[in-house]
Amino acid sequence: MIYILTASIAALLLLQASGAIPPSSVGGPMMIALIVFAGALAVAIHEAWTRKRGVFGWILNIVLVFVGAFAAAPIAGFLMVLLLSPFANGSSLAAAGGAVMAISLAGTMAIALLGSWGALQLANRWR
Repeated sequence: MIYILTASIAALLLLQASGAIPPSSVGGPMMIALIVFAGALAVAIHEAWTRKRGVFGWILNIVLVFVGAFAAAPIAGFLMVLLLSPFANGSSLAAAGGAVMAISLAGTMAIALLGSWGALQLANRWR
């Protein structure tokens, strides 16, 4: 899990540093969502592979991590805005850019993947 989280955060920060995430359009949030869901899919595949799940287990893992990511991502975004808005110069974290945006992206990714992992752990209690 820690390797998936580190790789996902690194990919997100590399995209942000290269300018591939535009700060003021629809493409920026879509790119962020794509990387978050790719990380969530990696969590599902890793858990299914290491626990030697069957076909139904793989499908259930994929569904669960996406539900967990969909539930945790808005909470993560809210927390990042709440915590980092005093440090932003502009009207939004994306407009502030720099370290504030990087910390926001890393925190959002961490919380979203934690939500995915938490959904899997909750389901593992019932299996």
